[in-house]
Order: sequence, then structure tokens, then C-alpha cells
Amino acid sequence: MAEPVTRRLPTLLMEACDMRRSINRSHLTLALCVVALVGCTDTRDRASQKTASMPALALVNDVCSLCHGLTGESVSPLFPKLAGQQKDYLKQQLTDFKNHTRMDKASTQYMWGFTHLTESQITELADYYSKQPAMQAEAETPDARGELIFRHGVPESGIAQCSACHGAEGRGHGQTPRVAGQHAAYMVRQIQVFQQADLRERGDLTSQIAHTLSDADAEAVAHYMARLGP
Repeated sequence: MAEPVTRRLPTLLMEACDMRRSINRSHLTLALCVVALVGCTDTRDRASQKTASMPALALVNDVCSLCHGLTGESVSPLFPKLAGQQKDYLKQQLTDFKNHTRMDKASTQYMWGFTHLTESQITELADYYSKQPAMQAEAETPDARGELIFRHGVPESGIAQCSACHGAEGRGHGQTPRVAGQHAAYMVRQIQVFQQADLRERGDLTSQIAHTLSDADAEAVAHYMARLGP
């Protein structure tokens, strides 16, 4: 037999009170989260402003090394190796990060807060990484198709050889980056980015060269370039 409502009334009242307290706690938690997010944003802004006064080597130690390693020999293919990269290329890219002219997802996700970099910091950072020992090549079997594309291109598709710009050993020159020893997965993503010219302001030339490169050919040439160098 069902319990009379009159007997259950105290229990129902207690449950209602508990529910109300739970709702109030939820509202309080939500409010605290909003305050915390505002606080984090403010803290991030203050941290960005603080970096504007940091020496380049302090930036390397406290900020850059978290993704790229102290000597620019990054472990994760999410982040490019910077060791031995061309100085002019590094200056160009840091300037683009500062001015928000690189619009690919990784750039906006990881480098969007670098608007406070000074010209002096950019030059010193580029100088530091360019003087590190060259990127270490990935230990893997040479890719015959990749070598063919790197040294001869894909004439039937109108794609020029990569070595025409990056050099016979992939070392790059000036504002043309070193590709020898770079993470293969990173280079594949960059080829895909260059296929969308609006994501890289300075990507017009590379887009003209690589926009018809198939996914398989992009993988092949990236793996070949990754094994070039010491």
C-alpha cells in the first residue's frame, strides 16, 4: 500500500530544500567559472605584456622551449624544429605571428599571443635558433618517390622540384626555410596550408608550386626531406 502523502510531507519538504540548495550551488559554480575565465584572460594579457620586456634568451627558456625545446630540436611533430633554421626566415615568420598574418589553425592556437614581441626580440630569437646545430634527420628508409619529387618535381602536373628553392640538400637560403631534418608530419600539414593561399600571406609562390601535389606525393616528399641532413 502506498504511503500516505501526509506522512511523506516532511521528507518531500527536505528533498525540495536540498534541490533548491543544489540549484543555488550550480549557479554559484557557474558564476565562479565566469569570474575565473575573466581572471585568466586578464592574467594572460598581463603575461603577454611582461614578455615584451624579457631578454630573448629568457623567452627561449621560459616560453619557446615548452614547444620547440631549448635548442630548437622539438620532440613533437606538432611543433616545427627551429634548430639551424634560416635566420631571415625565422625573422619573417615571427613578424607574421606578431602581426597576425598567419591564419592557419596551429598559428592562431599557439602563437596568437606574440603581438608584444619587439623587433629586437625577434632578431635575437632568430639569431639564437639559427646558430643551433642543424636539425637531426629522421632515421627512416629513403623514399624513392619523395626523392624524385624533391629533385625533379612532377612535370606532368606542372610542379617544380623542391630543390630549386630549398637547395639540393634542403638547407634553404635567406627567407626560404630549411626543410632538411624537419618533422615529416609538420611538413605535410604545411603543404596542406599552402594549398589554401589565404592562410599564409607569404605563401603565394609555394602555393603555385604545391597546390596540385596529391596527398600521397605530399607524404612522400615530406618523408624524404625529413631524412636529409645530419
